[in-house]
Amino acid sequence: MKKDVHPDYHDITVIMTDGTEIKTRSTYGKQGERLQLDIDPKTHPAWTGQHRLVDRGGQLAKFNKRFAGLGTKKDEAEVAAPAAAAKPAEDKIKLTTKATPAKKKKA
Repeated sequence: MKKDVHPDYHDITVIMTDGTEIKTRSTYGKQGERLQLDIDPKTHPAWTGQHRLVDRGGQLAKFNKRFAGLGTKKDEAEVAAPAAAAKPAEDKIKLTTKATPAKKKKA
């Protein structure tokens, strides 16, 4: 085997999301380093069945700020329903036109 080709394999401490620590061996970092996990099997939706949003980089906050003014279809329907009820029925115009295909002239 060639020398100085493979990374150093040493002990590290992995810190789970609930604070528990696990000692393992890895090529991550240096001897004795600590690896803090953002998502692990105790919190990941694939194992828990519950969806939880994790916002470590501010992307979720940025998204919520950008789209805070937009409502859902349910919210828009609730806003439109009282406005529509206030107008009398005569003001509503119903257009029922059908488009007919153009006829070709014979030469």
